Amino acid sequence: MADQVEPPPLAPLFENVDIDRLANENDDDLFVSARQDSPQLVQEFSENEKTNGYSPLSKIKSKELKGDMENVPISNSDPASKTSMEQVEPENRDEFLEINITEPQKVGEGMGAYMAFRVTTRTNMPLFKRREFSVTRRFSDFLGLHDKLTEKYLKVGRIIPPAPEKSVIGMTKIKISSQPEGNGTNGNDFIERRRASLERYLKRTAQHPVLILDPDFREFLESDIELPKATSTSALSSAGVMRLFNKVGETVNKITYKMDETDPWFEEKLAHVEALEIQLRKLHASVEAMVSYRKELGHLTNGVSRSAALLSACEDHSSLSKALSQLADTEEKVEALHLEQANTDFFILCELLKDYLGLLGAVRDAFHERTKLFQHWQHSQQMLAKKRETKAKLELNNRAEKLDLANAEVVEWQSKVERGQENFDKISQMIKKEMERFEKCRIQDFKTVFIKYLENHLEHQAQLVKYWEAFLPEAKAIA
Repeated sequence: MADQVEPPPLAPLFENVDIDRLANENDDDLFVSARQDSPQLVQEFSENEKTNGYSPLSKIKSKELKGDMENVPISNSDPASKTSMEQVEPENRDEFLEINITEPQKVGEGMGAYMAFRVTTRTNMPLFKRREFSVTRRFSDFLGLHDKLTEKYLKVGRIIPPAPEKSVIGMTKIKISSQPEGNGTNGNDFIERRRASLERYLKRTAQHPVLILDPDFREFLESDIELPKATSTSALSSAGVMRLFNKVGETVNKITYKMDETDPWFEEKLAHVEALEIQLRKLHASVEAMVSYRKELGHLTNGVSRSAALLSACEDHSSLSKALSQLADTEEKVEALHLEQANTDFFILCELLKDYLGLLGAVRDAFHERTKLFQHWQHSQQMLAKKRETKAKLELNNRAEKLDLANAEVVEWQSKVERGQENFDKISQMIKKEMERFEKCRIQDFKTVFIKYLENHLEHQAQLVKYWEAFLPEAKAIA
């Protein structure tokens, strides 16, 4: 009787291409990917089976198994090693970590130029060697840090704050600018927005009780040496093209695969995240429009100021001419106030909404990692059923010479099913913990920003009233 042909694995439509894996993996990494392709890890998996009491025959015969996923072990790392960092919480509430980004500088000329930023950190945490230190980092260094943190922690259900988006158009204008610091209104606006977004990114990362302990994050803040260039972050590199294909594959897989959810908590939370994302996107668009209108109002107010000044110059009536001149000065002050309020709307409120749209995307990524583990677990269950069916047929046909291999395969897939369920349960619990922390931070952030925004808004309105109160006596003095 011919051996039964195994079905192909139920992998996503587009397999992820690991473009950032280094030649020498960090042996201290506490988390092992749910999907790994290294032959060395396959051997470690076989040794684990032997030490756990499984038949050593599976190690001998495992090379004969077919299919891409059959030789891919599901994570079997020591649970104790995971909880050593997963359960870390700050013991001393008096500890602080302040991060500021200043001194943006253009380095180089032409299309090879880039912006460098000064990252200054003040802290009393014993994790760091000094209390205050500064380093210089370029934009690609921030993207490289985000890629490292995502590679380590996303696969276990952590919500990783997203790095600021690249702006090819904005950076190209800076590169071709003849001015050393990208001076000019457009250049300064772009650089300031990027500086502020990078600072918020580091602060959000530092707020996470696990990410702040990561060696790569601490090296990024503390090591006063030039980091290896993160070439894979370039949009025009081969790695960038492969990343684009990966994202397309992930998107297609998210759309086409619907998980049979057994936990109503995840259904409710995912629906909440989707609804929140839709409404935040609408609010963000409205605030952006308000910022544009305030800037336009400022420019129109400037036109009123100039017209009043010209009119006062050709007015023969002295008191009316003086009032028109005072009106021009007042309108000029009001213009500056409108522009200042537009900047407040943008940097305080609009950027918060943009950041949380990115964070909600990070939440969805964590949910998708859980879905991928569920897919692997279900595939292992299907393969186990096939192996048991094959074994039963061999027993009925008295094919004793192939029973040993069939038994080994059943044992191996049974182990994969058990580990698949264990890792699925672990990532489910981790996401629930992360979502609880995320909701607390979200509510606190919005409260803080709303209070700051309203205080600034009240100050602007109070200043506006003072300007017009100061002009009122001049208007009344017209005789």
